[in-house]
Amino acid sequence: MNIKSNLFLGLSASLLLFSCGKASESADTDEQTKQPNIVVIYMDDLGYGDMSAYGATELSTPHMDRLANEGVRFTNGYASSATCTPSRYALLTGRYPWRNSDAKILPGTAPLIIDTTLMTLPKMLKAQGYHTGIVGKWHLGLGSGQVNWNEHISPGPNEVGFDYSYILAATQDRVPTVYIQDGNVVGLDPNDPIEVSYSENFEGEPTGKDNPDMTTMKWHHGHNNSIVNGVPRIGFMKGGEAAKWSDVDMADHFLEKASAYVKEHKNEPFFLYYAFQQPHVPRTPHPRFEGKSGMGPRGDVILEADWMIGEFLKTLENEGVLENTLIVFSSDNGPVLNDGYYDDAVEKLGDHTPAGPLRGGKYSLFEAGTRVPFMVYWKGKVQPKVSDALVSQLDLLSSLAALTGSTATGEDSQDLLQTLLGESDQGRENLLFEATGRTALRQGDYVMIPPYKGSPVIKSVNIEIGNSPEYQLYQLSTDIGQTNNLAASQPEKLEAMKQEYSRITGKSLE
Repeated sequence: MNIKSNLFLGLSASLLLFSCGKASESADTDEQTKQPNIVVIYMDDLGYGDMSAYGATELSTPHMDRLANEGVRFTNGYASSATCTPSRYALLTGRYPWRNSDAKILPGTAPLIIDTTLMTLPKMLKAQGYHTGIVGKWHLGLGSGQVNWNEHISPGPNEVGFDYSYILAATQDRVPTVYIQDGNVVGLDPNDPIEVSYSENFEGEPTGKDNPDMTTMKWHHGHNNSIVNGVPRIGFMKGGEAAKWSDVDMADHFLEKASAYVKEHKNEPFFLYYAFQQPHVPRTPHPRFEGKSGMGPRGDVILEADWMIGEFLKTLENEGVLENTLIVFSSDNGPVLNDGYYDDAVEKLGDHTPAGPLRGGKYSLFEAGTRVPFMVYWKGKVQPKVSDALVSQLDLLSSLAALTGSTATGEDSQDLLQTLLGESDQGRENLLFEATGRTALRQGDYVMIPPYKGSPVIKSVNIEIGNSPEYQLYQLSTDIGQTNNLAASQPEKLEAMKQEYSRITGKSLE
């Protein structure tokens, strides 16, 4: 080999090394600048004390606990409302739900309550180059008030920022009991059209009230209309037999759709809103989980949901995207045991305390109504931490906008990105939360509940909801169970909080 050949080979090798080095450097840069995937896992009626990471001793939730123990676990994380629809509205819009009079528990026939011109979490992320999807419970209304379930349904999730939607319209205990994909009922036979009403039954259709012998789950209150799969529901439905869901397979079905979404969009930034139906009623665990908790169906579906989360995390790992995926886990409101069916939730509760040390539950202005499990997990990026910072689901829009380089924000959403990532201990200074049209104020360590008329307890569910003829003031740092009303002994603090409440709401308190 001559000198010229050696020079040529040496130069070629140098160019190859230079090229490889540049390619490697470029790949590293791409990896560093790549937008993280974002997943919001949203439970339904999961209480502050329903996870072992939050103190539960009678239930083991290892996969939920993984998110809590390997991420940032918030002790003061809040939903915006003590019921489902308002919290979901706030999470997606960054607006307090009391600003929208329609943001209340909706029937399955309600129109869409999110203005399609409003900024939303999926809309913001879509503008940042994300593919956006929702799998699971919606319950924010569909259409404009007169839905024909046998045609394309619009507006809905796809009109407020989601590229892909696979949902149930309202709740598992409400009709219509069908899945809807991108505005179309899945598996609908055009020769068996769907009819839905929340005012009157269809002639000849059995109901839980009139035909209890046809039910496999007995109703306690409010759930005595159309029977589907042996379960009496809220509302009346006729037709659509081929499209009706299987309750015991619902969790598996949504897991399949969520996993498929990840696999399909793993090569682009994606946002998935994975909205579980558990442990909302009717609690219908798959036979694999039936009896596993010893607490009846409510405990069983929590274990089922925990397993689903574990399987979903496996999908993220197997597809190679877990380390580039930010996961937020929370619940739409606090716990309830008997919420319409006899299902042994009360009788088999044992020593389990779904609300943990908190007072109240779903529907309540006391802490257990809105203080919920709240974790942020990002493998390799977020270090394990327990944070006492005050944070709200309202803040996801502005915080995730900051993460992805957007300038978008929600009306009441705050940029707490560094707090959510565990890099700051600074949370909100105040937070207004809501329960069935009533509002209360958290400021620092204190909570102020204005006077409200009505029974202090919802007897059907046996939950204290916070109504009192007097002002209530509690210092949570020393009285997390809200047993000592300080309104009379700390009048200056009460007055200051009344002024702050009025400033936020625009309504004066007497």
